[in-house]
Amino acid sequence: MAATDRTRSRTISKRPQPEGGQAPVVQRVRIRYAKRGPLRFTSHRDFARAFERAVRRAGVPIAYSQGFTPHPKISYASAAPTGVASEAEYLEIGLQAPVDPVALRAALDAALSPGLDVLEAVVAGGGSLADRIEASSWRIELPEVDAAVVRAAVDAFTAADEVLVERMTKQGRRTFDARSAVIAIDVTGPAETPSGGPAVPCAILEVVVRQVTPSVRPDDVLSGLRVVADLEPPVPPRVTRLAQGTLTAQGEIVDPLDADRDGATIGGH
Repeated sequence: MAATDRTRSRTISKRPQPEGGQAPVVQRVRIRYAKRGPLRFTSHRDFARAFERAVRRAGVPIAYSQGFTPHPKISYASAAPTGVASEAEYLEIGLQAPVDPVALRAALDAALSPGLDVLEAVVAGGGSLADRIEASSWRIELPEVDAAVVRAAVDAFTAADEVLVERMTKQGRRTFDARSAVIAIDVTGPAETPSGGPAVPCAILEVVVRQVTPSVRPDDVLSGLRVVADLEPPVPPRVTRLAQGTLTAQGEIVDPLDADRDGATIGGH
């Protein structure tokens, strides 16, 4: 984001933040944000702390939960894994007073570090934000990997009825099927690395994955390619979430904020 944009609106309210949850939620705002560059290594917990600080700096009239330890009313939807860049992360905040979404986006973006970029803010309509997220679209860059080798691995992956992989989860080591959650997978390249890496040829995987439990992540798809075809990238891949939302019958992803936009985009880069 340009420096002028970040300094345009530092705060949207001069009123002090409340001590507790006496005031009801009068407005809910849904926000799309990005994790870019080195900030892709920000964990979800660290981002949550940074966002709460940004809310305070920006003077956002955030609502709080009741009880002895009130918490700001912020809910997150399907955060990307640490180390993964994203252009499509979402959260929702509850406010004690109505705000202009354009001013809110600018104020929060200015209060966050470059690389954690607030792209859009819309007043929430009905329904649940989480219910609007059924799948994600990912780009996986594989530097120094021949595209023909990746295509052969993808063919083996898609031909399999089941591809079992292992991953450590909060419940311990789990074995699960990485194939059934993958709706589409394709290979592009060879091409120059498009995200600022060294200028070396690389294959690029484009993958659409359905939201399931346990979640199937891009590294699980790569583990599946290793299982079926011994694909071992020589250098770490670079992964970016491009979109997430609901699925159409044609397998396309619909932005979860579409239903809230009132026919127009608000803010964004």
